[in-house]
This record gives sequence, C-alpha cells and structure tokens, in this order.
Amino acid sequence: MIDELIEMVKFIFGFLPWMLFLFLPTNSWDQLRQAVLICFIASVVFGFKTLLKGFILQVATVGFFLFCVISFYGFNWIWLAMHMGIIANGFLVGIIWFTILTGNPFTLQYAREGLPKELWNDEGFIRGCRSIAIFWGILLLFPTAFEAFRLSYPKVLPDRFYFFQSLFFIAVGVCYTTIFKHIKRKQRQAI
Repeated sequence: MIDELIEMVKFIFGFLPWMLFLFLPTNSWDQLRQAVLICFIASVVFGFKTLLKGFILQVATVGFFLFCVISFYGFNWIWLAMHMGIIANGFLVGIIWFTILTGNPFTLQYAREGLPKELWNDEGFIRGCRSIAIFWGILLLFPTAFEAFRLSYPKVLPDRFYFFQSLFFIAVGVCYTTIFKHIKRKQRQAI
C-alpha cells in the first residue's frame, strides 16, 4: 500500500507545475506573469531528476512554461495571456496524445521507475500504461473543451466553475490510475 502511495505521488509530481498553474492567481497580467515564472521554476526544480532522464511530459512542461515566460517577460504577448486557459489545457492534452501516438505513452516512463528491467517490455505492462495514458488523454479533453466554451462565452459560467471542474477531472484521473494499477498488481500477484 505504501509503494502504491509513493508511486501515485511520483506520478502527480509530473503534473505539479500544471496543478500549481491551476491554483496560482492569474486574474491580472502581473499575476499571470508571476504564475508562469513560478511554474517554470517548479517544473525545473521538482522535475529535475525526470528532466535529466528525458521524460517527455517533464521536458514538454519545462518547454511550455519557458515559452510562456519568454513570451510574457520578453515580448509582452497579450494574445497568449488572453487565450492561456485553452492553450495550456490544449498543450497538455497534446503532449499526452503525442506520447500515445508515438508508441511511448508518458505513463510508461513513470511506471518503469522502480520496476525490474525484465518487466519493462512486457506486453501487458505496456498495454496497461497505454490504457492509463489514453484515459488521461480523453479525460483532459473535457477541461480543454470547457476552456474553449469559456473563450466563446466568457460570462455564462463563473470562474470558479472552471477551477472546480479542472480539479474534478484531475481527481478522477488520479483515482482511475490508482485503482487501475492496484487491480493490475493484484492480477499479476494472482498468477
């Protein structure tokens, strides 16, 4: 049980800068600039180990927040700021689907951590990682769609709705991942 909890925390750490971005205030130009800077620093500091290992999610996350920092501090790119909700969500979904479509789901890199190398290429293991990644890819399409709706109809729903629906989908993803891994681990132990 403790190992599963540790694995879940490591997995969540991959999304830490994105969750920080969700929680940090971004209602003004200065707040948004500070938030992307904090998220960039967090993605480097907290993801340093996985960054050095070339984890796709971590490298893309650092790249995204670095791009935002340069765009906001170097070029005062207001257009990006005005569309940040849909761009951030779309980029994250894009990373996930890129890893799935290239045959290297982002979950595979995290799952291999602490797993004996002889299991790394097990077809069932790879299929399970792909399933989890696909679930996340589909799941995060919903907040992206809500952000597209928000862009088209900004006054229909309150800001807190978008915050809470994002939290909801993250919680669903974490629960699904944890339960899926627990079931697969029990099945493997039963064999």
